[in-house]
Amino acid sequence: MRALLLLLSAMFFLSACETIKGVGRDVENTGEAIDEGLDED
Repeated sequence: MRALLLLLSAMFFLSACETIKGVGRDVENTGEAIDEGLDED
């Protein structure tokens, strides 16, 4: 039972890290697009 709980916790932690990393990329890409838009003016 303890091993199952540990495995599920590890899977949740790793999936959360990937989600946060994806959000970081999206925010970075949005910032770059805004910078490029401002530079065109």
